[in-house]
Amino acid sequence: MASAKPALLRVEKSIEGKAVLPACHDQYDLIGTLMSAPDFTVKPTRDLMVIGWIEHIDLPSLKLRDLRTKIDTGARTSALHATHIQPFERDGAEWVRFQVELDATHSSQIIEAPIHERRDIKNTSGVPEERIVIRTRFRIAGRTWTISVSLTDRSNMTFPMIIGRSALKNHNIAVHTRRANLAAKQETQS
Repeated sequence: MASAKPALLRVEKSIEGKAVLPACHDQYDLIGTLMSAPDFTVKPTRDLMVIGWIEHIDLPSLKLRDLRTKIDTGARTSALHATHIQPFERDGAEWVRFQVELDATHSSQIIEAPIHERRDIKNTSGVPEERIVIRTRFRIAGRTWTISVSLTDRSNMTFPMIIGRSALKNHNIAVHTRRANLAAKQETQS
């Protein structure tokens, strides 16, 4: 009578802290290993979304829709064109009131939002300047998550908003450097 193979009951850790599975004899050993390892989790990954270097996005929390935006992986923080930026206090918390004038298709809006932080951010010339940063919902190609956005006067820039790399981090997104408006095509296919 053949003896049963012992169940593999542990997940070894590598030096970098990543889970490493011990050698398995067959798929049943692998399944047993995964099921019996309490500290080993398999995260489902979303399909890779390829977006263009120019996209139309929404900031639903701010009621801003269809913003023509540059996806700028050279910038860490996202930035929104804002004027008349006025910090104020509401219920003991710091808030900011600002005006957004994006283009001829969007009417001017006064927006109020809680201040997330004040941070030195390098401008396009590489000079650090203190900016107010807010947190808001961001939507592209049917996916929505929260991002940080700095407020600054971008009236002399081509795009009223840039999306920096930290807004895209951990969302399985690649940016096509020679194509534009790929997200809208993906949204209609979903």
